[in-house]
Amino acid sequence: MKAIVCGSCVVDLPCLTVDLSNPIGPDRIQPIEPIQPTGGGITCNVGFALQRLGIVTGVMTYVGDDRWGIILREQMVEEGLNTAMLYTHPSDPTTAVVALVDEQGARSFLAPGVKTATKSINAAFIRRDLPVIAQASYFILGYFGRMPALERDLPEVLQEIRATGCRTVMDSAGDGGNPERLQRILPHLDIYVPSEHEARRQTKESDPKSMLAHLRQWNPHGILGIKLGAHGAILESPDQGLVELPALDPGAPVVDTTGAGDCFLAGLIAGLDQRLPLAEAGRWAAAAGAAAVTQRGGHAGVRSLEQIQGLLD
Repeated sequence: MKAIVCGSCVVDLPCLTVDLSNPIGPDRIQPIEPIQPTGGGITCNVGFALQRLGIVTGVMTYVGDDRWGIILREQMVEEGLNTAMLYTHPSDPTTAVVALVDEQGARSFLAPGVKTATKSINAAFIRRDLPVIAQASYFILGYFGRMPALERDLPEVLQEIRATGCRTVMDSAGDGGNPERLQRILPHLDIYVPSEHEARRQTKESDPKSMLAHLRQWNPHGILGIKLGAHGAILESPDQGLVELPALDPGAPVVDTTGAGDCFLAGLIAGLDQRLPLAEAGRWAAAAGAAAVTQRGGHAGVRSLEQIQGLLD
């Protein structure tokens, strides 16, 4: 395995299309397209995209002892992911999320309000497979802000992983998590590219370049960036400086923006693994993010390296 993706593992139930401007209301039927359960969360979105882009990838996470867990395991095997570190939690259920998607691809989520299997991921869970992680090139973790049992110990865990020579990557979600806790984690990351919304909450800054400068206080060595959605992204590294990336035209209608940020991250890692300069690896990231929005779900739009090269050409 060249990459190991750890953390959020979700069955996504995308509902297209839903008018998000109006309340659903009681005793009403709203027509949608047929629901097709698909793997989601960082393990599936980044994991599937990396595998399709030629990076041999494994997953490290929990699923529940239930039908949703079986579906996720089957999909991961079909995609060719290494599932040796996909564990079944004895009591907590698999996370299942309903994604309500409108005609423009914007979405709203119905998520469990109870503890699910991935919430049990903690430092001991990761450390027991540290010898396996040590053989990989990238350890990708997500999502910061949604790992309650792990985040206090993350600085030490990530430091141990980096000491093996494996590069550490983290993604965030939701409200961006606890800024003070993030400051302790940042020194131990090699790649961190939150969304503009998350970075605004984490840094209290409104300008993306100011957000980068704020994050750089605690991370002098890594690749940092801000994903700007339809406005592209910015990336920065100490040796290559600031790179501004415009959004790429996906060449097809926008269907669902779920997972676009995860696929951006997968494209970036795939480009860096080819030893491309940051600007060119960033273009791979932009292309993967653009491809992601053309299909329902968080990863179906990213199909192959040839597809990404076609978008770039």
